[in-house]
Amino acid sequence: MKYFSIIVLLIVTSCSKEVNELPQIPKSSGVEALIAHSQEFNKELYSFSTPGGLIHVAVGYGIANSIMVEGEGGNIIIDASDSTSQAAKVHELFKSKNNNPIKAIIYTHNHGDHTFGAEYYINNQQERPQIISHETTDHYTQRIMGIINPIISKRSTRMFGTLLPDDQFINAGIGSSLNVSDSPIGYIKPDTVFRDELKITISGIDLELYHAPGETNDQIFVWLPQHKSLMPGDNIYNTFPNLYTIRGTTHRNVTGWIDSLDHMRSFKPKYLFPSHTKPIEGEDATKALIVYRDAIQFVHDQTIRFMNKGYYPNEIVQMINLPPNLASSPLLREFYGTVRWSVKSIYNGYLGWFDGNPSSLDPLPNKLEGQKIASLVGGNEILFSSLEAAVNNEDMQWALQLSDYLINLEFRTVETNKLRKEALLYIGSRASNPNKRNYFLTAALELDPSFEGFPEVKKSDSILNEINLDTIFNILSVSFNPENSYKGTYSVCFRFNSGQERAATIRNSVLEISKNLQHCDLNIKTSERAFKETLAGLKNPVLQVASGKIDVEESEVDFLKFLALFK
Repeated sequence: MKYFSIIVLLIVTSCSKEVNELPQIPKSSGVEALIAHSQEFNKELYSFSTPGGLIHVAVGYGIANSIMVEGEGGNIIIDASDSTSQAAKVHELFKSKNNNPIKAIIYTHNHGDHTFGAEYYINNQQERPQIISHETTDHYTQRIMGIINPIISKRSTRMFGTLLPDDQFINAGIGSSLNVSDSPIGYIKPDTVFRDELKITISGIDLELYHAPGETNDQIFVWLPQHKSLMPGDNIYNTFPNLYTIRGTTHRNVTGWIDSLDHMRSFKPKYLFPSHTKPIEGEDATKALIVYRDAIQFVHDQTIRFMNKGYYPNEIVQMINLPPNLASSPLLREFYGTVRWSVKSIYNGYLGWFDGNPSSLDPLPNKLEGQKIASLVGGNEILFSSLEAAVNNEDMQWALQLSDYLINLEFRTVETNKLRKEALLYIGSRASNPNKRNYFLTAALELDPSFEGFPEVKKSDSILNEINLDTIFNILSVSFNPENSYKGTYSVCFRFNSGQERAATIRNSVLEISKNLQHCDLNIKTSERAFKETLAGLKNPVLQVASGKIDVEESEVDFLKFLALFK
């Protein structure tokens, strides 16, 4: 019997950019502008002498910036890079300026490019740095590392272009590239959290931290009153914001984002240190915050205006463009988010997925729709000929949509996929938005017969300590395959040497997790560590049982059969 790891320990994967190399394709003027945008991420350490002291910003080392504030006998890191290997490189730069120990690490939010390098500082300091975040940051990190990790990993890999060959990859829009696969993830749980605001002094540095929902619900910004400096996290960067990200996300509170930017500008910062793209100083800092919040409000308000007139989201997308005074701002070029994706997200945030059109409430299944379209045009062969004609005429978006029908019909699949790949390459190579470009070009790679799938993630022993036991059982629940499962009710009770207890009860084709151990068909005694290692695939379950690290009071075979339900 083969057992599969059900815990995936990395948000985004990558591999060598030599796999499935794509052909060179002429670049459009929009792509040339994206190439020029890469100058925003040239590897450089910026140092600023503010009224309160020195601040250093490492740009271009990974997708997110890392910031160091010099204090008295100790320094503070704001955002810890996207991997321990990148954190090590950045820290060497910081040490060349000031070699004092790191006293604190501040996470501006939960994304891995801001948190996954933290373990480097934990392992390379005599004294453990304090780790500070919003009170919900660990919750969102656990969620991504847990129940939705596999799909987020795939979609993020596409969006950030980590599989693309070097001659096709330009940048990630808000950074040079994502490097989380350079080393096993080094996320460390915060030990100091707050809800609304936290005012604290560390190494003589007065810090004011404020909850500032925007790109994420747990987003914070850091205000240094002595330094007249503000660290906005991901609530502003030098491109139109990702009010929605195509890799997938919970709804982003757009009005909350506007409020957060207004809160920031109330401090009138002289220095603005975004977690992506270059720092901004002087009067330009406040001007940037105003332009950014006005652009977000414009898209929000106009979307609502047209919603209230009864327009569907696909119609509103065609009706909203930034006014010239905003569209001309370098801060609002669509090198990350776009107005059209934002419109759809705002609509969905207020009214949900149903667009109000009766025909879209319960649409035909994809295959049946394909059959009816094929019948309408005269058969599958004519539909395929229409796909060929669309590709020959470089009508590539229509070609993609036609290929959907043929794929659903399973008609001439090999030839259809070749034409679909051609359409993806055409659109992707000409897209000036890197998220779209990378997603389409990677989707084309996936259609190559030699594509071997997404690379395996690096599993780390140390990261198991940071994954909560509740996260483990949440993963079990959403990984449960009810086919060929037990008839009736079946309960497995886990007693951990930490004193924690959980019951996993199969009933009505769901897995209920509770702390109430009553009737148990199977009793398991083990350590949290051994259980996590088994589910992560780091240890063989058969050997874990045989060695006694997992003690099964009843049938050991029954326990292995239970594990087989989670694949």
